[in-house]
Amino acid sequence: MTPLSANAAKMARFARRKQFNRIALTLALAAMCFGVFWLAWILLETIARGLGGLSVAMLTQSTPPAGEEIGIGGLANAIWGSFVMVLMATFIGAPIGVLSGIYLAEYDTHSKLAATVRFINDLLLSAPSIIIGLFIYAVFVIRFGFSGWSGAVALALIVIPIVIRTTENMLALVPAGLREAAYALGTPKWKVITKITLTAARAGVLTGVLLAVARISGETAPLLFTAMNNQFWTNGLSGATANLPVTILNFAMSPYPNWQQLAWGGVFLITLAVLGLNILARILSREK
Repeated sequence: MTPLSANAAKMARFARRKQFNRIALTLALAAMCFGVFWLAWILLETIARGLGGLSVAMLTQSTPPAGEEIGIGGLANAIWGSFVMVLMATFIGAPIGVLSGIYLAEYDTHSKLAATVRFINDLLLSAPSIIIGLFIYAVFVIRFGFSGWSGAVALALIVIPIVIRTTENMLALVPAGLREAAYALGTPKWKVITKITLTAARAGVLTGVLLAVARISGETAPLLFTAMNNQFWTNGLSGATANLPVTILNFAMSPYPNWQQLAWGGVFLITLAVLGLNILARILSREK
């Protein structure tokens, strides 16, 4: 093959690769635009309808009975119930997740037990939330009845695998030299973990907790089988507890205009809360 023909073959291969690159880039851009289009539509619809449902009454009054006029009643009891259950779920799930992540990253990294825990954690990460709700229903609700505590435990089971994975990954990113320097100075392992590695990874760990909170804030399926719902203000979690996701589901499917308007207002509040938590997580994850 002459140098001229070899150069022509090389240019032909380059042209084919460039053409394939254009096709792949076009398909990727089209897929991105398709996803962004639906996301933007959902957000615009939520903002347009949700702003119309916002009012002082929505934030200060309890859910109204059926047939009330528009502007009467609100979602205060549902907002409070969701806040308390998410708070309790975070207090239950976050410490368990952080401690488990520390164990996997610092104490037992390559054993069969660690591999089994990681495998089960991956299953929980991908498990539909309705399965977790059914599990808590079979274990707790059948024996003790619907309650906010059952809902908090179900949400905590969603928090735990997210925090475990994030904590383990963040601790694995801490340079080994930091640990070795501390060990060389005679520092005990527990103090190395709490004062050095966990401190260095605190932004990532906190980001994982915030992402878990954002995940459970809008979960509906587990609460349908555990906390159920009511139309009254409850200060405890011992009985059926009003919550925003289930209230939105019930109100959105109702034939009453005031309920539908309150449902859109609730959707806007949840969207705003989840957006704020994700933005905060992004800010913390950029900390040097």
